[in-house]
Parts: sequence; C-alpha cells; structure tokens
Amino acid sequence: MRTTTRRTHGVRRALTGALLAGLTLLTSAGAAVADDPSASASPAGDEAGPTEAGTTFRTATALKPDQTGTAQASAGDYLYWVFPADAGQRPTVEATVKLPENAARRSTSTWQIDVYDGLRRRQACMYGHQTRKAAADAATVELSCVLRPVRAWSEPWANDPLPGSYYVRLTVVDLPADELGLPVGAEVKATVKEQGGAHDVDGALSEPLVPGVSAASAGDTGDAGASAAPRAPSAGEPEDGWASGWWTDRWLWTVGGGVLAALAAVFGYSLTRGRGRPARVPQGV
Repeated sequence: MRTTTRRTHGVRRALTGALLAGLTLLTSAGAAVADDPSASASPAGDEAGPTEAGTTFRTATALKPDQTGTAQASAGDYLYWVFPADAGQRPTVEATVKLPENAARRSTSTWQIDVYDGLRRRQACMYGHQTRKAAADAATVELSCVLRPVRAWSEPWANDPLPGSYYVRLTVVDLPADELGLPVGAEVKATVKEQGGAHDVDGALSEPLVPGVSAASAGDTGDAGASAAPRAPSAGEPEDGWASGWWTDRWLWTVGGGVLAALAAVFGYSLTRGRGRPARVPQGV
C-alpha cells in the first residue's frame, strides 16, 4: 500500500510539474507580446496629419495608420495618399468629401476611392462604399473600402494583397464639365487591424512592395566597408520596420497543445501502469 501511495504522489507531482511548466511558457509568451512593438497599435493617430495630397503615384502624401490626412482641391483633381500595411493586417480606408455650396452646384456627382498596392495593382474592396453618388443639395459624401487581409507571400500570378505601400486615390468620376474646378475639401483616414495567426502562410517576400526598396537594399550591401548607420523609414514604411515581430497567436496554440499532450500522456500512464505489487505478496517473490 505504501508503494501505491508513493506512486500516486509521484503522478500528482508530475501532473503539477507539467501544468506549472505550461503556465510558465504561456506567461513568457504573453510577456513577449507585450514587449513586441508590432503587437500593439502605436498612437500615431494622435499626431497631426498632413494637410495636402499628391496628384500622382510618385507624389502621394504619406499617411501613418490611424492618421487623418486633409486636403483642399478642385473637383476633378486626382488626390493620392500612401500608407503601409504589413502581413496579417486588414487595411480599411475611409474618405469624406466636403462639397461646395449648393448655389454653385446644380447636378449630382459621383465620387470614388481606389486602393492600389506597391505594384500599382488595383485591389478590390471586400465591402464598403467605394463609389457613391452625391445629390445636388448634399454637403458631404462618405466613402469606405475594406481590403482583404495582407498575405506574407503569394503566387506570382495572384492578385493577393502583399506587404508594402498602399496608395489611395480619390476623385470624382461623374460631374458635368461646367462644375469641374469647384473647390472641395477631402479627409482620408487609413487604419489597419491585426487579423492574427489564422492568416499566416508559409513563405515571405524577399522585399516589401515599396518603391525604391530594392535599390536601397542593393546600395546598403554594396557599401559593406562603411559604418552601418540606422536607415530612416521611407514614405509608406512602418516606423518599426516590416514584419519586425516574430510573434503570432499560433504560438499560444502550439504551447497549449504541448501542455495538453504532456498532461494526457501522464494521465494515460497513470491509468495503464497498474497498481504495483499487492501488499500481501512478500518482497522476495
């Protein structure tokens, strides 16, 4: 009986040790999330946004996530902004157009926002109001576009969103010629939402889709003898770099699965090992 009791205590100690080990791993993983700058949203929206917009892809005004950009323009102008989106994020673009006074307008107008990736491929909106018609007496028109989650890697023939710069173009697509040139105001805000490990894929791009990033990388590798100086983020690039965090919530599932497997193994062994030597059997037998 003493042998059975000792073995029971041993099983309990093993179960307790496995549980404590699992809790330690989960705690250390949670601490890594807190220390990872890419795991939490930066308060970029608190900064004042730009007050102008570009007129081409090359002159697009850089926006930080959660930052609102404003611009004063004329009806018929093409307005461009650019913002970064990394793997595992879902970008959302919202735009508000402030129309001129009713006395200056006599007809309806149709406004549209388009989003392009770093290769200038137009990305389709999953949902939102990408194109909207404004009545002659409307004061504002609101547009929105929610993109698909950004993938870390994709086939060359696919049109999947990939890490890099994303360009927002705002313009009017239907307006009488005599009303072109009327003053309008525009507000654009781009937000990114982390989607978690459910959208992680094996593989990654060698470079993000940012104009000039390949040339910059070639220049850095060619100047190997010079002292390495920190490179300032270019327009349309996150401040903490691309895919800087190693953390995804798949680590939680991996660690949790390992802990459950260890507990199941110990519990299964305790059920199948038997009760040991009966107390009535002598030690020498």
